[in-house]
Amino acid sequence: MAKIAFLGLGVMGYPMAGHLLKKGGHEVTVYNRSAAKAAQWAKEYGGKSAATPKAAATGADFVMMCVGNDDDVRSVVYGESGALAGMHKGALLVDHTTASAILARELHAACKAAGIDFVDAPVSGGQAGAVNAQLGIMCGGEEAVFAKAKPVLDIYAKSCVLIGEPGAGQLCKMVNQIAIAGLLQGLSEALNFGKKAGLDLEKVVAVISKGAAGSWQMENRWKAMDEVKFDGFGFAVDWMRKDLGICLEEAGKNGARLPNTALIDQYYAQVQARGGARWDTCALMHLLAKD
Repeated sequence: MAKIAFLGLGVMGYPMAGHLLKKGGHEVTVYNRSAAKAAQWAKEYGGKSAATPKAAATGADFVMMCVGNDDDVRSVVYGESGALAGMHKGALLVDHTTASAILARELHAACKAAGIDFVDAPVSGGQAGAVNAQLGIMCGGEEAVFAKAKPVLDIYAKSCVLIGEPGAGQLCKMVNQIAIAGLLQGLSEALNFGKKAGLDLEKVVAVISKGAAGSWQMENRWKAMDEVKFDGFGFAVDWMRKDLGICLEEAGKNGARLPNTALIDQYYAQVQARGGARWDTCALMHLLAKD
């Protein structure tokens, strides 16, 4: 049994922290910007909550983070009440946030200077993957550090892979988001075409989802797209725009051309303008079905 701190109890972090305690049998202390959410988690799972990241991280062997963006990560890691101020030498910091590769390298350097290990470990699989402990975890870090982290990460992972050096996990997540954005735009156009042609989409999806066009998004989001209802579930458009912004910024540095991604990012901006900031990312369909 290890002592673990989990910082950030959003739709992903809340169940992930729960798995560490219930499934993994570890001693877990949580921190959340909203103290009421942390208290709710502690009551539900029987763990502990702390008032600051430092208090949660003090004495912990592992500190896991799953917050919003680069600035949020820095706010819980640095400073007098930040996680690093409470962590001891030899402890391991794992960042599950989808953030920039630059931040991952920055955190690795800061941790190394303090004698602390670090792995950047963004996740894919959405809320359902977090709830069902079926996440894909893409990691960046040193092999020995990853080997130490993996038994803990495997508690809520379907797949957990070391991609490369610090920052490689975040770069892999960018590949993931670029692929999903393109897939969702293609799926939106395909399903809208089927509707305009007067086809029964349930029958269409039953056939094509078992062939080369099949995908998780098709099987899990076609009905919402058919009904043009995108609220109250899934991965928010606001967060996808944040992620695509990271992808486009990185592409500007490494020279990769992302013409479709840049266009789809602007489509998502139109969805936001229609009041869909918190809609699921399959809401690209709205621009076609409600044009």
